Amino acid sequence: MLTREAIVTAAVALADAEGLAAVSIRRVAAELGARAMTLYSYIERKEDLLALMLDEISAEVLVEEPLPADWRAALLLLAGREREVVRRHPWRVELISQRVAVGPNGLRHVEQKLAAFDGLGVDALTAWRFLATFNDYMTGFVIREAMERGAPRERGINEAERTAVAEPYIRELIDGGEFPRLAPMIEQGLQGADDNFERGLTWVLDGIAGGLPGDGGGPAGR
Repeated sequence: MLTREAIVTAAVALADAEGLAAVSIRRVAAELGARAMTLYSYIERKEDLLALMLDEISAEVLVEEPLPADWRAALLLLAGREREVVRRHPWRVELISQRVAVGPNGLRHVEQKLAAFDGLGVDALTAWRFLATFNDYMTGFVIREAMERGAPRERGINEAERTAVAEPYIRELIDGGEFPRLAPMIEQGLQGADDNFERGLTWVLDGIAGGLPGDGGGPAGR
C-alpha cells in the first residue's frame, strides 16, 4: 500500500544505497512500482521529501528517557547516537548545508540536548550558547568523518595530504625545512591521531564546565 511513510522509507533506503543525488520523486516512484504523479498526491516537492527523510533518521538519534542524571554523560550519549546516525546515513551531511526544514523528531533531539543542562543553574541564553558550542563540534567532526569515508586516514594523514607531499614543489618545501612541525606528522604519522571523537568532545565539555556558576570558571556566559 502506498503511503507517505512508505515513500519516505523507500527514499531513505535509496539515499543509503546510492547517495542523496539519486533521490528524486520519479526515482522513488520507480522503486515503489508507482507513477511519479501518484507520489505528488502525498508529497508536493522534493524539498518536502528531503525534510521528511531528515526527520525519519532524526528519530534514530533520540534516546530513551530519562536521560542520565549527569549532564556530561547525557551529552556524550547523545553525541554518540548522533555520530552513529551519520555513519549509517552519510547523506545527512549534505542536508546540513541545504537548510532543510527541521521536523518533530529533530526538535525532540534539540529538546533532549537542552534537557541535559537542566539543574545547572544557567539561564536559557547560556544553555543555548552551550548547545551551540556542542553542535559546532559535532557538525565539524561528522562532516570531516563522512568526507573521509572513501579515503580514511592512516596514522592521522588523509589521502589529500599524502598526495600533496608527493608533489615535487611541496616535497622541496618540506625538505627545505619550511614546515618543521608539520613535516614529521605527515611523513611519520601520529599514532592515535584518529581516536579523537570522545577526547575532543571531552575538551568541549570541560570548557562548558568552566563556564558554569560555582565551578571556578567565572560567571556563565563570560
